[in-house]
Amino acid sequence: MRSEPLFREPPFRADHVGSLLRPAELLRARDDFGRGTITVAELRDVEDAAIREVVRAQRDAGLRSATDGEFRRASWHMDFIYRLGGVTQATGEHITVRFRNDQEELEFAPPAMRVAEPIRLTETIFADDFTFLRDTVEPGQTAKLTIPSPNMVHYRGGPASIDPGVYPDLEDFWTDLAAAYNEEVLRLAELGCRYLQFDDTSLAYLNDPVQRAEIAARGDDADHLHLRYIKQINAALANRPRGLRVTTHMCRGNFRSSWAAEGGYDFVAEALFGELAVDGFFLEFDDERSGGFEPLRFVPKDKYVVLGLVTTKNGALESKDDLKRRIEEASKFIDVDQLCLSPQCGFSSTVEGNTLTHEEQFAKIRLIVETAQEVWG
Repeated sequence: MRSEPLFREPPFRADHVGSLLRPAELLRARDDFGRGTITVAELRDVEDAAIREVVRAQRDAGLRSATDGEFRRASWHMDFIYRLGGVTQATGEHITVRFRNDQEELEFAPPAMRVAEPIRLTETIFADDFTFLRDTVEPGQTAKLTIPSPNMVHYRGGPASIDPGVYPDLEDFWTDLAAAYNEEVLRLAELGCRYLQFDDTSLAYLNDPVQRAEIAARGDDADHLHLRYIKQINAALANRPRGLRVTTHMCRGNFRSSWAAEGGYDFVAEALFGELAVDGFFLEFDDERSGGFEPLRFVPKDKYVVLGLVTTKNGALESKDDLKRRIEEASKFIDVDQLCLSPQCGFSSTVEGNTLTHEEQFAKIRLIVETAQEVWG
């Protein structure tokens, strides 16, 4: 078992990734705002009320961490990326990401991004969002903020999104990107953030040979890009304050109960687990797309793995006995004391959300809490 001081720090034995299904009244308010029938202040009031309620719901379900459900965002990552200095939306162009599930194929197509000026931090991104959450959580709850990994700035657009007139040498792009993120991390810590998560699909996508072929076709070194990405996260976290716990979440895509990539963590595992300077890894393990637990043998003794065994893709409730059996299987490759439990991804990575109900969502969270209590005490 963990010692008591560590048990009080994130990641927690029962945790969750971050995004939650948007309530109907919030979706209506977003539509009203889009039509111009309510003001931004009125939308913010609806968001505030919804976040207060969902923070209480997380507490009542037994979670130690609390997020704002990403209720103020349309997308888990693009809302952040577009606010970086130097990044703009490309007029009339879109990034197309293809997703699939057992029934159909879907496309997620946010506006394309362009790095048209040097990357810099012009504001503390999500500062007001975090301070509201910080002031809303109750004693015993830890406010958790999720932001996209710096890698997503590059992975989504690739070399074609970076103006060669601004960055004739890509090393300068990487340096500026790391500096902007490092400043963001320091500013969030000054606001009182003690639990920060870098969400990163790239490090999971790169396990998929199909994804690596696409990356190579656009001019990147697909066989070594994960090493660059690990370096970028570490640079973003350089000199982070003591007391700031950082995790990373990796999945193979999550849009309306669909996914974009497949494959175990084998391709990136040794470097990822051995070199990434985070405290814990939220890893997707809800079905065969994620491979086996063997790559966990590379996780150092001072890191934690949050097993994403409960799917957010549908509302069917997992068996507690099956979850315990899979935790036991994972413990063949990593000490059980280094393990935690969570859903495999967010419930609503984009505003549309996955195909399950609010009741099913919290039934899964309660199952995670109950299972963790029975496994770890």
